[in-house]
Amino acid sequence: MLELYFTPGPSALYFTAEEHIKTALKKGVCSTSHRGQQFKDIYKECQQNLRKLMDIPEDYHVLITSSANEAWERIIENCVEDESYHVSMGAFSQRFAKIATQLGRTAHELVAEDGTVPDFKAIEVPISAELITICLNESACGTTFPLDSINALREKYPDKLIAIDGVSGVPVIPIDFRNIDTLYFSVQKAFGLPAGLGIWIVNNRCLEKAKTLEAKGKVTGSYHRLPDMVEKAQVYQTAETPNILGIYTLAKVAADMLEKGTLAIRREIDYKSAILNQVIDAHPQLHHFVENDKYVSKTVKVIKTDFDSGLLIEHLKQRKIHVGTGYGGYKNQQIRIANFPTHSKEQTEMLVDLIEAFRA
Repeated sequence: MLELYFTPGPSALYFTAEEHIKTALKKGVCSTSHRGQQFKDIYKECQQNLRKLMDIPEDYHVLITSSANEAWERIIENCVEDESYHVSMGAFSQRFAKIATQLGRTAHELVAEDGTVPDFKAIEVPISAELITICLNESACGTTFPLDSINALREKYPDKLIAIDGVSGVPVIPIDFRNIDTLYFSVQKAFGLPAGLGIWIVNNRCLEKAKTLEAKGKVTGSYHRLPDMVEKAQVYQTAETPNILGIYTLAKVAADMLEKGTLAIRREIDYKSAILNQVIDAHPQLHHFVENDKYVSKTVKVIKTDFDSGLLIEHLKQRKIHVGTGYGGYKNQQIRIANFPTHSKEQTEMLVDLIEAFRA
């Protein structure tokens, strides 16, 4: 039996990824010039497939970064002159606020208790804040931010830029891009690809903000200034030599997901999420870390254990199944299980059976 990875990131490769990587090597993709037509065709295919898969409007730009972490810095430098507002539901969303502070901005932060999501009524964005940041799916804690609250934020604060961390959420969770300004993700989670590539999607409001800041003499970056990135992307190029293999493979996996269909992918996610929830509910030694069903992530399950979680992790590992430890201080108190498109129903059922039978 092959090793199965239910780790929350990097996670299992999408089941077609290996074949696409082999094909890329045979076709010399890794050696092609990033200024040549072959690369332009690859980038164009990647953009087009992501637009179809995620329903990205034509007036939003699909840009290449090294990671989702880089997008934090790019967004603050290009979209915030003085102040930002961050809804923090765990370690990853809190890091966005920290980066804003490190870049010299004033970061207003609403911090939720671990395993919870702030009530919409508690979100009061200062008039002076230029940007609101939301984590769609916090993989440290296993919480998900409701889509209706994102839409309500746009209605309540139409003048603010809204940035969404889509890591571990897209393409599973459908996003209405008209209610946000920018979204970013990295590929090693729900897209099931090797780490080392980020996608940053921005609209023209973000672009105009960056141009306004530059007109004031503000530094918006160096080789990855937003205006330059957009200009290059419009002709399917990048400022630097990018991760061409990653872009190629993302284009192909996005095409595979399109062929399967987002409805089918989401139905499978719902089924696997349901059986994972059932085993957590039924097991006498396991508990949901996120207690409010409304906020329980479908794609990353965080489970409290009444024992050292390493016992269950090792038990599964001996059977060639890998799950994640708890994040940070919860390392020995929790396990985290990914539920991404690459994880089949049969694999998840096997995992559930092993968990169901385990007792510490």
